[in-house]
Amino acid sequence: MGNVLQRAKKLISNSSPPQLLSAGFAAVILIGALILMLPISVRDDATVSFIDALFTSTSAVCVTGLIAIDTADHFTVFGRTVVAALIQIGGLGVTCVGVTLILAAGKRIGLKARQLIKESWNVSTYGGLVKLVKSVLKLTLLFEGVGALLSVIVFVQDYRPMDALGIALFHSVAAFNNSGFDILGNYQNDVLLNLVTAGLIIFGGIGFLVIMEVWRKRSFRKLTLHSKVVITVTGFLIVIGTIGLKLTEDITWLGAFFHSVSARTAGFSTYPLGTFTNAGLFILVILMFIGASPGSTGGGIKTSTIFVIFSAIRRTMKNGHCVAFKRRIEDKTIMQAFIVLIMSLFVVCLGTMLLCVAEPEYSFMQLLFECVSAFGTVGLSTGITSELGVIAKIILILTMFTGRLGVMTIATLGTFKEPGTAVYTSEDISIG
Repeated sequence: MGNVLQRAKKLISNSSPPQLLSAGFAAVILIGALILMLPISVRDDATVSFIDALFTSTSAVCVTGLIAIDTADHFTVFGRTVVAALIQIGGLGVTCVGVTLILAAGKRIGLKARQLIKESWNVSTYGGLVKLVKSVLKLTLLFEGVGALLSVIVFVQDYRPMDALGIALFHSVAAFNNSGFDILGNYQNDVLLNLVTAGLIIFGGIGFLVIMEVWRKRSFRKLTLHSKVVITVTGFLIVIGTIGLKLTEDITWLGAFFHSVSARTAGFSTYPLGTFTNAGLFILVILMFIGASPGSTGGGIKTSTIFVIFSAIRRTMKNGHCVAFKRRIEDKTIMQAFIVLIMSLFVVCLGTMLLCVAEPEYSFMQLLFECVSAFGTVGLSTGITSELGVIAKIILILTMFTGRLGVMTIATLGTFKEPGTAVYTSEDISIG
């Protein structure tokens, strides 16, 4: 036993932060799948296969919300609690939960744990990381608590008080963590629930660091460039998405607003997407692909990435520096943004192609929508998820896993040698 522990410690010490993050998420997903297959998790009148349990666990931990089987119809209260716990772990991040348990045990946070926090939340410094974890937990409990209290006002009209409270808690956790697991009926005309849900999605999607900075400074002018970009792009996408969906679909302004917010990695839907036009679905695909913001509970290529890309394109057209809010964006940031975009497009294109091969009976738009939803950890679907075969579900599982960890993290999983010191002669290549 001692030798096993020593080998485990050595393996951990020799692993890079991306490798540990990936292993942590994979371990939680597998454990969650096994728990969801236990008799205590499954209703007496339902059966859950391993692939469906694995799909559900992956969707929960990756805060996606795609469902191969209906959560309310197949899982008991205990099973739904497990799903909610997996969503919470996925939203906060395996690292944050692990650090919280270490702090609760009264232990010190080592350098390896600090490296993992820095990697998972894209923080530029090691200073104040433990304080950051505590602040994130407090913010999460605050938003989810307020969201549950406001939601229970709606649910208590249709359910018994204790059932309404349980549904409200599950819904609030799913909404703030941008996971579209929905155990509800149709509430498309309930203004309060729509606005509360949208508010939780927005705050969960802009990132913990942005929320804390806005609370401290309370002035847009005093915010850092990152926070200004996140807030500006988030507002722009919500407005453009709302107008676009209202023009292309026969839905209310409230429905258009809700889907514009939800499409950016949350995945709740108040209208059947199977009835949407291709134009409406394509708008949702774009919103899902962009996703939320860095350091948030959401996925996608992130709002800051798309902002940097368009800023760089504008710079090229004007042949000047890449500037935003009177600040210059560094070339390495521009390069990283384009790398994220290209790698993400590759993942989506490959996943869609494989789905087309595995499920030829569905249209290209349906499969593209499903793949982008999985990659952006959104959870919206045209209604085909539960009908997909085992191979297609495995493809979506891998896509969700990639989308949650991020393409940059996945790309750095391997161990690479240090680059040589040789300097080669440069030579131009014709472009365009």
